[in-house]
Amino acid sequence: MSDRRPRAAWRRHPDQPPEPASAPSRADRPSVVQASLYREGLRVSSPATLADTFRQLREHPDGMAWIGLQRPTEAELHSLAAEFDLHELAVEDALEAHQRPKLERYGETLFVVLRAARYLDAQEEVEFGELHIFVGPDFLITVRHGAAPDLSTVRRRMEENPDLLALGPEAVLYAILDAVVDGYAPVVAGVQNDIDEIETEVFGGDPAVSRRIYELSREMVEFQRATRPLVGMLHGLMAGFAKYGTDEELQRYLRDVADHVTHTSERVDGFRQALTDILTVNATLVTQQQNAEMRALAEAGFEQNEEIKKISSWAAILFAPTLVGTIYGMNFDAMPELDWAFGYPFAILLMAAVCTSLYFVFKRRDWL
Repeated sequence: MSDRRPRAAWRRHPDQPPEPASAPSRADRPSVVQASLYREGLRVSSPATLADTFRQLREHPDGMAWIGLQRPTEAELHSLAAEFDLHELAVEDALEAHQRPKLERYGETLFVVLRAARYLDAQEEVEFGELHIFVGPDFLITVRHGAAPDLSTVRRRMEENPDLLALGPEAVLYAILDAVVDGYAPVVAGVQNDIDEIETEVFGGDPAVSRRIYELSREMVEFQRATRPLVGMLHGLMAGFAKYGTDEELQRYLRDVADHVTHTSERVDGFRQALTDILTVNATLVTQQQNAEMRALAEAGFEQNEEIKKISSWAAILFAPTLVGTIYGMNFDAMPELDWAFGYPFAILLMAAVCTSLYFVFKRRDWL
């Protein structure tokens, strides 16, 4: 990608009529974060509009344009596509967020999609941003969807190192890759802290911990989608070192970034497995707690049933003399037992016999 061909072969000819007067007004919108022109690693100008950037880059064929956009309009991207001969499929992807991380080559232009991440301490959650990058022989265009990453730090770092910036758009691409990957480190630390807290909450019996596990697991799936493709992307770039004559310093730079990405990807995979294990342990503990509660309820019900049995048994025993006494207390004249001399002893013995029989029956059945 370091070999340059004549600008007229891939860019609009300098004598071609400029865009209509209304077109530059699009560049005045806030979507253009910053546009700068560099020569030999030093900034030579900061054009206010895209049209000025195009014009100055034509006037300095040995320069490099670095254009930063945030959520650009369709007109702005089509203006850049016409000027830098960007492929329509890449432009279509750049207009739409929610693209997977990838690296595609269209002629001499690279199109790179990155997923940046940052950890929000207050909310204890991970926020993801999306960055689309067009890298050409003498230009680099960044299109941000989201707050992360902060490319002003990358720009400042590169401007403080003119020798590295003089290596061209490839050096800027690798610096952006490094910034995105370095941004994963605070996220990894924050997630590790969250997992430690979740483990404490799980064994502490916090009922809200299941929701937190699910939310963090969903974030780790997203984080995994952001980091895992980067490993293949960076190895693809390294495979093209010889073919595209990549500077040796940039090769070392990229290998270091690849090592960090691999380490981060492995950590994220470990987080997902840890959360899966924690979720299993939490489900087991919840089940054990539910079983303990059910056992306590069953024991309470059993004790209650025993008490009811005793009450019912004594009620039945006491019901027998009540029944006999009620019958002989009806005061009917035609009751032969009323005039019988042994009527009273017989009634007493009958009540005693019934009560005793019922007592032994219930005692035999362990109701008493």
